[in-house]
Amino acid sequence: MTLQQGLAFGLVGLTIGAFIWGRFRYDLVAVVALVAGLVIGIIPAEAAFDGFKNDVTVIIACALIVSAAFARSGVIELAMRRVIPLLKTERSQVPVLTGAVTLLSMATKNVGALAIMMPVALQVARQTKSSPSRLLMPMAFGAMAGGMVTLVGTAPNIIVAEVRQGIVGEPFAMFDYAPVGLALTLIALAFLAFGYRLLPRDRQGATSMSAALAANAYATEVRAPEGWAPGSMTVSALGALGDGEVKIMALIRSGKRRLSPRGNVVVKAGDALLIEGEQQALEGFVSRAQMNLIRDDRPVPIATASEEIAIVEAVIGRNSPLQGQSVRSSDLYGQHGINLLGVSRSGFQLTQHLRTAKLAPGDIILLQGAEQALPVALRALDLLPLAERQVQLGSVRRRFMPAVVLACAMTLVGLGLVPVAVAFFGAAVVIVALGGLKMREAYAALDGPLLVLIAALIPVSDAIQSTGGSDLIAGLLRHVFTGLPGVVAITGVMLASMAVTPFLNNAATVLIVAPIGATLAKQLGYNPDPFLMAVAVGAACDFLTPIGHQCNTLVMGPGGYKFSDYPRLGAPLSALVLVTGPSLILLFWPL
Repeated sequence: MTLQQGLAFGLVGLTIGAFIWGRFRYDLVAVVALVAGLVIGIIPAEAAFDGFKNDVTVIIACALIVSAAFARSGVIELAMRRVIPLLKTERSQVPVLTGAVTLLSMATKNVGALAIMMPVALQVARQTKSSPSRLLMPMAFGAMAGGMVTLVGTAPNIIVAEVRQGIVGEPFAMFDYAPVGLALTLIALAFLAFGYRLLPRDRQGATSMSAALAANAYATEVRAPEGWAPGSMTVSALGALGDGEVKIMALIRSGKRRLSPRGNVVVKAGDALLIEGEQQALEGFVSRAQMNLIRDDRPVPIATASEEIAIVEAVIGRNSPLQGQSVRSSDLYGQHGINLLGVSRSGFQLTQHLRTAKLAPGDIILLQGAEQALPVALRALDLLPLAERQVQLGSVRRRFMPAVVLACAMTLVGLGLVPVAVAFFGAAVVIVALGGLKMREAYAALDGPLLVLIAALIPVSDAIQSTGGSDLIAGLLRHVFTGLPGVVAITGVMLASMAVTPFLNNAATVLIVAPIGATLAKQLGYNPDPFLMAVAVGAACDFLTPIGHQCNTLVMGPGGYKFSDYPRLGAPLSALVLVTGPSLILLFWPL
């Protein structure tokens, strides 16, 4: 072993040790490792930032933006509306919800697909009194399995494709993973449809800040516009669009108010409704009912073309000039250029026009205005902004546009007309340009720690190859696997990947293990493709801990899971993949 190889192994070993220790953030450990590699000379200065311009980083970032646009569009919610009422028991909920998130993860990044479907699952659990702990972990595992099917489904696939390009001059294509991925996904879905019974029922999910704020029931007014598509609809039919989470408090017609209208009362174009509910439920109701927010009908003045419209929640302070004022008398729009979208008052239901309701200290209000104008207005009106969360009431949905743009991008990639990075970058840009997301929302969708982790570790992992460390390890492994069937070597590589991933980020695992697997294949005289596939599968199947994969981390709080809950369901599933995976790989990618 040379000095450079020893330094490279030492750096990677210390990095892995820091990851396992967990005392410091993953992204901080990665950038410190990058700087250390530069200092000790195993990473050339000109290669220090190669990871930040690598296609892997670009594809993952753009996939996160596309996933956020899917969530914002509500197209998944629309597709599931007819199915959700049929999901009465866990026996039907688990396979349907897990299957839905698995299908979605084939088209978008798996963690994004899970983030889109989690609110649907929690709504189903709330309505049917099911245990979220029985639903969320199978969905997380299904999302990881579905991510194996396409290039962009999970970060390991993207990184493995990049490693292959460096070895054979051509990366894996968009659907090269599909034969093995689909087979393993079907096996995983079949297991999860019954295996969820291994999970406890009594776990209580942690309440996030957004969930705590969601308890605020806002009152707002909507109007059926002229030319309203439904033409007419009864109050009960409209109420059904709110999934039981939106109350119709009053109907206002020709200036006359009818409190708590009966269900058979017909709502016509031009009628106004006073409705109450949590802001996300209100936003979904307004979109499905095709109505307009009454306080959202005045354009918000903006100072520059680059400024965006924002919506904030704020509490009226004791010294606020809004105290005792109505919306009409306070003239928020005339004085500050902002619209009041809703009012929440604890322990009291508003049943009068919002424009005449008297505001009081402690009321929570939803305000819409220009990004630069809102802070000034909040200070002038003595309003205390609540903890920041995404508020969508009053914003515009582009229902099918993100799906159409993504389908076009995947078609271009599938036909080999456009590189993957270019296609997904173009898709993200088009979605934002067409209003599927605001720029602020697109930036918020980016997972900064993950992107920095990958970008910083790429030069570190390259140091193992450039110093000859991969050849050294592969040579040692060659002596172990020489004379044994090729399937044993494939199983060993998959097991190594699967064993390391629970303690590292799966992207970090691939960056370290994939070059070693490819070098081992070369020294054994085998095709490197099945070995790279084994690395991708092993790194994608992190079913044992909540820390190795973002999907597992995402469901830990809402599901109320303990560390020991993951092996309950994950260990048998991992064993199932390890037993069936190598043979499937060799079936489609022979040695």
